[in-house]
Amino acid sequence: MNKLNSAFSTACKAVCTGKFWKELFIMTLGMFIAAAGVYYFLVPSKLVVGSISGLSIVISALFTNAGIAIKVSTIVLIINAILLLLAYFLIGSEFGIKTAYTALILGPMMDIWEKIYPYANLISPDSAVPSVMGDLWFDLICFVLILSASQAIMFSINASTGGLDILAKIVNKYFHFDIGMSVTIAGVIICCTAFFVNPFRLVIIGLIGTWINGLIVDYFMMSLSRKKRVCIISKDTEIIRDFIINKIGRGCSIYQVKGGFSGDVNEEIQSLLTKDEFADLMKWLRENNVQAFITAGNVSEVYGLWNKNSRHHKSN
Repeated sequence: MNKLNSAFSTACKAVCTGKFWKELFIMTLGMFIAAAGVYYFLVPSKLVVGSISGLSIVISALFTNAGIAIKVSTIVLIINAILLLLAYFLIGSEFGIKTAYTALILGPMMDIWEKIYPYANLISPDSAVPSVMGDLWFDLICFVLILSASQAIMFSINASTGGLDILAKIVNKYFHFDIGMSVTIAGVIICCTAFFVNPFRLVIIGLIGTWINGLIVDYFMMSLSRKKRVCIISKDTEIIRDFIINKIGRGCSIYQVKGGFSGDVNEEIQSLLTKDEFADLMKWLRENNVQAFITAGNVSEVYGLWNKNSRHHKSN
């Protein structure tokens, strides 16, 4: 009972935070967009890109061939409900709870898009294949771009779009592959089930789409998590250090360096900043006419004690 009360208290505190509502909005919007990608670009063409949506299309087709009509959105809901148990116990409660929300709303959101504007209205009667864009490759590209962006956003807040992403996260956690490679591995396994219902050509297109999906997820993830490694050499080391620590709220390291040309000994400040924090630093240096030699490079992955958000950000 005490554990139940503690869990309930923790949940109530989480609901009262701005972070909860921000992430809830991000997850809802991201899934609404992902549902549009599945409904308009995957379902009509019956492309089986490595995803639970693709697997659901295969299962739906098998049931249809057996004379049993089951909607793709219904199968998506059932499979995601099963995979959520794996997410909760193998990955973690936070990931599992967030994914429970996103996964369970995918099917209903596909139904909402069907009510808003059925994909049949977008397919030309003269089209050789049931494709919204009129070409399977264009449908594939549109779907992969939409889904990859949605996946990257979800992964960045320790959530997922459900289904394949749960399997990918398990592969990522226990086998230590990059998340994009994990998406590809899990997707290829699912994509091969399409051999039961689709021609060889469509399966190959799906496999290519799965591979591209993994590459784009990695690209989006690096773009979302990219930081700036800033190196500053200046006579005003102390005031720059004070601004980084007390205004931006980041740590920094100070090294003694000697100029190879002049022989002058100076101090170099190194700090890891977000893009917005780097912009704030450059603006402050210009406004205060601080003379400095600055270099900055991109860092795509950060581990250890560096926090995603400033620890004690203060206004200027």
